[in-house]
Amino acid sequence: MIFIQQIIVHPIIFCKNNRSDDVRSIKKTFMNTISVYFCGMTKHKIFFPFLLLLLLACNTSTEKNSSNNTSNASSKKLNAPKPFPEFVQSLYEQVKQNPDSTGLRLKLASALDSISAYSSALLQMDTLLKKDSANFGLWYANGEIAEDAKDTTRAMMSYAKAIGIYPSPDAMLSLANLYAEQKNKKALDICRQVQQMSLGRDYDAHCAFITGVYFARTHNKEKALSAFDNCIANDYTYMDAYIEKGLVYFDDKQFRDALNVFEMAATVNALDSNPYYWQGRCYEMMNLRDSAILRLKQSLHLQEDSATHAALKRLGAE
Repeated sequence: MIFIQQIIVHPIIFCKNNRSDDVRSIKKTFMNTISVYFCGMTKHKIFFPFLLLLLLACNTSTEKNSSNNTSNASSKKLNAPKPFPEFVQSLYEQVKQNPDSTGLRLKLASALDSISAYSSALLQMDTLLKKDSANFGLWYANGEIAEDAKDTTRAMMSYAKAIGIYPSPDAMLSLANLYAEQKNKKALDICRQVQQMSLGRDYDAHCAFITGVYFARTHNKEKALSAFDNCIANDYTYMDAYIEKGLVYFDDKQFRDALNVFEMAATVNALDSNPYYWQGRCYEMMNLRDSAILRLKQSLHLQEDSATHAALKRLGAE
């Protein structure tokens, strides 16, 4: 089966939600022909850009006759729990009528993932992979959902399986991302392999960013900053690189330097809430309460967020 690469992975997005001063949550997203950046952990899922490719791989004649091959027991398992939204229940019904449709079941898994029903989504992926264990796209999608579910072991195994079928640079970067978070030098090896493919500045930026994350997690400040600068040089709009660069200073208690980076980030994208949130945090740490409140409220105006509310409460502004 041949897959045409239509996706560009924006490998890591920093998320301010669920982060203490010492722990940050890193998230990955796809970039397809529409530029998608999500931070603050709202699930802007334009999910599985390779879904159409998988649909093309489906055996349509099998789908038309699939309902005749479904037992009563398996049909019962497809019934959607009532708390699920209507669009998810509708997909359950469609899959129930066409249980052999790879496209429909993958669409259902995507929908379940988008509402954080990860266990149910992974069950759908298990069904798909039992039928087609040599499908790159399915293993890649399985890794994405597992990562959303914070099942790092399963995500890494899935990405490795995908790479074994087809060494896509996207899958390689996804795996490198997780290695970087685990402070594993394999992240650097994979990034070097992708760079040797000479795929252009977008991929060079991704590789530099993951390299920076590895050095940031291993507390090598100078190399981390250098890598993030390299990332920004290849793509000056790479917002997560600005955020992570600022956090290197922030974690080192160099709040003025961190503030300068976050202010620059806000000039690059004035509609992203994260630069304002971190400006507010810098002002908070510098005991400049009024400035902190102003920036935090700017962040909140752009996106509702529990971490921002918590910061405002600390400052007595809520």
